Amino acid sequence: MTADLNLLAADPDLAPLWQTLHDRLSAGNAAADIATVTVPALTPGAVAALRAWLDTTAQRRSGRTSVPQNSTGAVKVPLRRLLEVLSLPVEELQPLVERAVGRDVVNRRNHRLQSAVIRQELWDYAETRLPLFPQLRARMKSTGLENDAVDEMRRLIDALAGLTGTLPYAPPRALAKLAHDHAGDPHYFDLGTLPGQRLISAIAEHANQPEPSRPDHIRALLMDHGIIADRLSATVLLHNVKATGDGPIDRHLREANAPVALTLLDLTVSPPTLPPTPLTIVENPSLLEEALTRSSTQPMACTSGQLRAVDHTLFQLAADQGVPLRYAGDLDTAGLQIAATVHQTYGAELVAMDAALVRQAGQSPSAIPIGVLPSAQADTELGQALLAGGRIVYQEHEAVHDRLLPRPPALRHPAPSRTGL
Repeated sequence: MTADLNLLAADPDLAPLWQTLHDRLSAGNAAADIATVTVPALTPGAVAALRAWLDTTAQRRSGRTSVPQNSTGAVKVPLRRLLEVLSLPVEELQPLVERAVGRDVVNRRNHRLQSAVIRQELWDYAETRLPLFPQLRARMKSTGLENDAVDEMRRLIDALAGLTGTLPYAPPRALAKLAHDHAGDPHYFDLGTLPGQRLISAIAEHANQPEPSRPDHIRALLMDHGIIADRLSATVLLHNVKATGDGPIDRHLREANAPVALTLLDLTVSPPTLPPTPLTIVENPSLLEEALTRSSTQPMACTSGQLRAVDHTLFQLAADQGVPLRYAGDLDTAGLQIAATVHQTYGAELVAMDAALVRQAGQSPSAIPIGVLPSAQADTELGQALLAGGRIVYQEHEAVHDRLLPRPPALRHPAPSRTGL
């Protein structure tokens, strides 16, 4: 018979047959090598049509068939006999299957072989460009690679090779400038990106030391190699900290009547000598605003709700100078995690972060649900109080202000009621 191939390709009953053939061809089987194909399921109409085309008169009389179906419903189709009956040359099978399924056949076997060659060429290239970084190359290789990412990986290899080729830099160079010069993008090696992480790995391997994880340690490692990472963009606020040294930062702190923003550069190039009195560190700048309003004279600092390099540097400076630290943060998941880190790493006393304060907040904590607490906090008295209240207690709450910045009773004013929240 001479079949209308367009009708065959569009026949929904035969769609499972074409899909199965598409899978076989995509797996790397040549059309000429496929003798039979087993289709997981076909409609009774499709099975009847195939048997009408392929069974001989003798087979029909004897009850035998060229298209057997097993107990699970799978149908075995003799492909070569089908092509012969349809008068379809074997070289036209793939175009028919692609038309029926609606997508090209991609030989996955050849694709895998091609991908393996591409990847090997890339890692050979990496070994040539980064010969001194075997650990870095192994890490990059272990993450896997898609073919469409090869160009971007070559860009990373070239940028790393160029940047690390003249270590250490003297005088020091800004990381953004080096990224611009070697990758064409000043943000390419930003420390929160994958290229930035790869750069840290390379520098640590170059220094033959473990890869640091704390932001201040990462920047110190880079600085040891003449690379300056954003030491001017992030600041920490200090208020009423009357430094006792003779440096420019000390004088600035002593003369200031308002909070002073210090950069990582300030704290590392001209570190102040802090007074020996306890330093209260808070999470939110609004606490310093309240300190100004209440004319508080206690030494305070603010980390703006994060633990960046500049914050770690301040903590470490205080710890090295024997300054007692007090830390207060929001009573939410992130605030509790940050507080735990500051307490465990620097020995800070946690203040205004207890169950009594949560109970004092009473019916007016905030409008924001508490969410899931850190596992280490969930079963504590504080954790149970927060879960019972169901809402976050932020540092802007009057109860927190009164705990951290006490003032005469006559000047106090009640917090607005949030009954029903």
